[in-house]
Amino acid sequence: MLLQSKVAVITGSATGIGQGIAQLFSEQGAAVLMLDRNEEQNRTTAEKIRASGARALALAVDVRDRASIRRAVERAQNELGPVDILINNAGIFPRQPFLTMTPEQWDEMQDVNVKSIFHTTQAVLPQMVARKSGKIVNISSVTFHLGTGKMPHYVASKGAVIGLTRALSRDFGEYNIHINCVTPGAIRTESEKHFVSADDEREFLAHQSIKRRLEPLDIARACLFLSCELSDGMTGQSLNVDGGWYMH
Repeated sequence: MLLQSKVAVITGSATGIGQGIAQLFSEQGAAVLMLDRNEEQNRTTAEKIRASGARALALAVDVRDRASIRRAVERAQNELGPVDILINNAGIFPRQPFLTMTPEQWDEMQDVNVKSIFHTTQAVLPQMVARKSGKIVNISSVTFHLGTGKMPHYVASKGAVIGLTRALSRDFGEYNIHINCVTPGAIRTESEKHFVSADDEREFLAHQSIKRRLEPLDIARACLFLSCELSDGMTGQSLNVDGGWYMH
């Protein structure tokens, strides 16, 4: 198992990509702390993981709440052990034209998609620095590379995630802490049903080199690679997982 005896903190773990990461990591031997404001779904996912024999602790946490994050990390350290891995996955992605966007909409996007990473990373880094070991994976988006329209606040937030990843990797590499990023493409999740049409799906496949919809497991596997010893030579990188849509 690639993550045997490791402890991983995963934000946005109740559904979609975060849920897929929690499930795969537990299969690979990790104990998982699952943070999501969707308390019921998060608890259900954790129960399934525990039923398979793995350790999982699900806590209802809004990633904008710095104090709650710190309490959750302390609890994880007490109940599961020191944190080895942090997956910053929590995010929102509402569409909104720029000229009708309110300051409140802009701020909410940055608070959830970027500032939450500031909170969680500051909560786990001291123990990683003390042990001179750690893996942090931030989830950005291929939309930053593409400059996707009709959601400039989202694209800006995901660009900030890449910038933060690069800067932190410089600061903490000397402590053997690896900080990388994944930029998912169009991932088929339950939530996309609310805003993705059949025409959208056809457009995704038309742009992709691989002609199938990508699933949360595709992103979870990339996160697994960046969270285990197989990626020990990498830091400050953005790993694009979009079926061959954007190439760089």
